[in-house]
Parts: sequence; C-alpha cells; structure tokens
Amino acid sequence: MKFHFHMPGICHLNLKNFDLNLLRVLDMLLREQNVSRAAERLALSQPTVSNSLARLRLLFDDPLLVRIGRHMQPTPRALALEGPIRAALQQIEQTLSAGEAFEPHLSQQQIRIAVTDFVEQLCMPPLLVRLQDRAPNLRIDIAHLAPTLPADALDRGELDMVLGRFEDVPARFTRRSWHSETLRIALRTGHPLAEAGLDLNTFLRLRHIWVHGGQTRGMVDQWLGKQGLTRQIVYTTPNYLQAAHLAACSDLCVVLPTQLANQFARLLPLQLFDLPFNVGSFHLELVYVAQRQRDPALAWMVEQILAVRPDSPQG
Repeated sequence: MKFHFHMPGICHLNLKNFDLNLLRVLDMLLREQNVSRAAERLALSQPTVSNSLARLRLLFDDPLLVRIGRHMQPTPRALALEGPIRAALQQIEQTLSAGEAFEPHLSQQQIRIAVTDFVEQLCMPPLLVRLQDRAPNLRIDIAHLAPTLPADALDRGELDMVLGRFEDVPARFTRRSWHSETLRIALRTGHPLAEAGLDLNTFLRLRHIWVHGGQTRGMVDQWLGKQGLTRQIVYTTPNYLQAAHLAACSDLCVVLPTQLANQFARLLPLQLFDLPFNVGSFHLELVYVAQRQRDPALAWMVEQILAVRPDSPQG
C-alpha cells in the first residue's frame, strides 16, 4: 500500500521512501534562515543539516533557500511550503501527545508568549512565583506584542499564545478573558496644573505622553475625537515603564492602566487622578490557536495564566 503526503502547494510525495525528519529540518531552516542556527536549535551537527538541505532540494526540485550575502532567503516555493509543513508538523505532534500526561515539575519545555510591557509587568511576576515550585525548569520566552494580533506567528508556531487587547480575532483562535482594566492620569508630585484638581479643560492644557500599548489609536483619543477635541501629544512610546519615569521627572502627563499606575505611584514621585470623562474599561484576552487545545503543555500553561489574573482569588 502506498501512502501519500499531500498539502496545498506540495507535490505528492511517497511516504514509503520519505524521511519525515527532513520536514523538521526544513521547518527550522525556514525559521532561522541560517544553517548553523538551525543545527543548534535541532541539536544536530551543521554537516547533517547541510546534507538534509541537499536532499530536500532534490526531493522538491527547488533550491528552497538561496544564499544572499551572509543570509539565506527562501524561494517562492519554500514560502509556499512553509505554512502547510508547519501546520502538518504541529498536527502530528498534537496527535502523538494526545492523552499523554504532562508533568510540569519535570518539563523543560519552552513556552513563547507575546505581550506588551504593561501585561508583562502585570502577569509575569505572580506567574513566575507560581511556576517556581510547579514547573521550575519550564522556560518562558517573551516577545513584544505588535499593534495587531500576530496571527501568522501563532499559525506557524513561532508563538504559543498572546496576552493583550485585541479588536479582531479570527474564529480559528480560542479567546480566554483575562482581566478588565481602567485608566488613570499620572502627573509628577507638585505639578502646577494639578493643584486645583483635574477637569477636562486642565487635562487638555497638559502636554501628554502617549503609550500606544499595541494599539494604533488609544481610548482617550477616540473619546476626544468624538467630542471634536484633541490633546497635545509631544512624546509617543510603546513602553509604559519609560513613560512613567518621564512623567515623574517632567511636567508631562501620561494616562496609564490603573493597576500599573498604582504600582508606579508607590515607587515614583507621581500623583494619580481619575479621568475627567468616562471611557469605560478595556479587556485583556489570552489568545491561542484553537487546534492546539489538546496540547497538554499549552493547556496547563493557559490554566496557570488564568490563575494569576489580578482579580482572581488565586492570583
């Protein structure tokens, strides 16, 4: 009986004579675009990976990766293969691991999560405390969260999950509510415009730092825009920590998530004020590929993150 491996963009390959380990090599080469780094990630020798690439080129009748200077660039054929191969490898891994017991105290698995610095500050300290006894050798790698949901990176397995604020999440992803957050204004202690309180007119007279926090337009500016108003933004940064320090040593104003504002006010010479208008709250969600729900390591980590929600009794 002959078995065939078929996915969009891939020719029919006879699995009877095909080494599926070559697909792992190709997947890592497409991730790293460097033979030495791919070999290191796979725990193989560089000659072994080079030999595998030569075999893959023959099998697919395509160079797959072409050296340009010191880098290797995927060919159009390789780019067409990348997504289907990665999805197939993930499916095989999930099928083989289905029903297996995950032993967190023994695991040395790597979990890749994308967050903003605000969410990292809010989630990771209690999570690491929780993991130090339950999974002491498990490794967490944090990536910066871009303004939009990194769907392709999740699909390709480059990220295991993301934790943040998202407006549009495709149906192929699972969404878990994590925390609802409000906003507060932070000014340096003794700021001259804060002596008599902070009404809307005073707020608009201030010079502002805007932390975009992974969003293209903030809640404050959306509300002001609906009223036909604008504020003077003189500094934009993706970093809440830097913004708080700048506000503490200048006359600039910054709007921060309440949990983070409270933390900074205990450490820096900052005073906090409620917004002089109601923008409501925003919601943080944990998002991951729905097909990976049967992955025991991922499922376990999801539950650990949910357990350290700021409003959770366990957190």
